[in-house]
Amino acid sequence: MEFNGFDSKDFDVFTIDGLEPRMDALISTIRPKLTTIGEQIQPYLATLCGEEMYVHVAKHARRTVNPPKDTWVAWASNKRGYKALPHFEVGMFGSHVFIVFAIIYESPRKFDFGKALQKDWKKVKQMIPDEFYWSTDHMSPQANIQGELDDQYWLDTAERLQNVKKSEIVCGLRIEKDDPLLQDGKAFIEKVEQTFEQLLPLYRMAF
Repeated sequence: MEFNGFDSKDFDVFTIDGLEPRMDALISTIRPKLTTIGEQIQPYLATLCGEEMYVHVAKHARRTVNPPKDTWVAWASNKRGYKALPHFEVGMFGSHVFIVFAIIYESPRKFDFGKALQKDWKKVKQMIPDEFYWSTDHMSPQANIQGELDDQYWLDTAERLQNVKKSEIVCGLRIEKDDPLLQDGKAFIEKVEQTFEQLLPLYRMAF
């Protein structure tokens, strides 16, 4: 099966009130698309990383009250889970789609990534496109565009990753919901592949 793109109904899911109604819509509308993206991208990403990469579609199983404000598919080198590992994600909030590399707070690899970032942040700035964004909270739609960051941001972020238990780092591309690219499944998949190739140096830094 090939991915055929996102449409306005996918983003409208995040305006539905209540946990159960929103989850029902998410499962029927968005999750099949994320599963398709996961399966389409998996062979490319495995080749790119030089190791098996497994698909993990968000289930939101722990939620009991608040409806999810975002959802995603992740790829990681462990079949049983991705949260403890550096990984790649494609997902969406009500406002946009994101294509990212992430190390979230459950991962012990954030310390090594922080050390590498502290040492080589100038190289990172050269490797990663200025239009990509950085975030220290994967649950927030807010982020910082790389081209607008000052030197202190890199040093503070690197130190936080090494010393704060709940620290995390996310970097990638944001595509607004009204961007025509999202409606073109083939072009979107190509953009995901291109973005992951650009993010690969960050993945390598984490090990």
